[in-house]
Amino acid sequence: MLIYTALLAIAVLCMIPPIHVLAVSLSAGSAAGAGTVSLLPVKFTLQAYDFVLSKPEFHRSLRVTLERVALGVPISMLLTIMAAYPLSKENKHFRFRTVYVWLLVITILFSGGFIPWYMTVRTVGLLDTIWGLVLPGAVPVFNIILLLNFFRGLPKELEESAFMDGAGYWKTLWHIHVPLSLPALATVTLFTTVGHWNAWFDGLILMNKPEHYPLQSYLQTVVINVDARLLASGDLQMIKEAGNQTVRAAHIILGSLPILLLYPFLQRFFMKGVVLGSVKE
Repeated sequence: MLIYTALLAIAVLCMIPPIHVLAVSLSAGSAAGAGTVSLLPVKFTLQAYDFVLSKPEFHRSLRVTLERVALGVPISMLLTIMAAYPLSKENKHFRFRTVYVWLLVITILFSGGFIPWYMTVRTVGLLDTIWGLVLPGAVPVFNIILLLNFFRGLPKELEESAFMDGAGYWKTLWHIHVPLSLPALATVTLFTTVGHWNAWFDGLILMNKPEHYPLQSYLQTVVINVDARLLASGDLQMIKEAGNQTVRAAHIILGSLPILLLYPFLQRFFMKGVVLGSVKE
């Protein structure tokens, strides 16, 4: 009982900040500026949301992020599956398998550095393109390790039976391993989707034009420099009525809403994904 009480208290504490941000976004600018908003809106209004949704920059950045997710998630999942399957084999079936796994693990512990990464992206001509947001992180090593461990936990008899019936590795992968690994694949898909949706730093670095920013990069500039952007729009009346804090809060809520709506459908898979890496390696 004590454990459940502690977990409930932690959950409530974690929910307070987003509830407060939501309350600020639904409050009048004067109330938010005076600091009188806690967990309930004060002088309820949707002016901040009306202003944010009327901005073409918001819709443009949202389209960039949706395009990034639509391209990045399938490519990343395909590469993850095709890398995890051979690495899940025993050394007698795939020579130097352990060496390759450790080479991947080293990339998690040590990176090549920011400058070589940027120079590589620039050299191959990916700057200021959607592929610059998709391809540099298309092979997530952490997800490969999770999935290969799940593959190693599947019954070996199923694959041996498929080989006896004349199936090859390719058919075994797509007709046995993938269907049996749907919980793991859903978890990895969730990780990949959240990673693409929340990424903002690469957008700021690799995109030369603000109109090519993904949503999170746009939100980062708005939350920090909201005054300059609003003043540049000439909408002084909206600044007075909605207020800077409510506009910031509305941006944050709208930016996180799609992922919040996705989580309930994949929550049970997400909990399973927490322990995937603890399977034998």
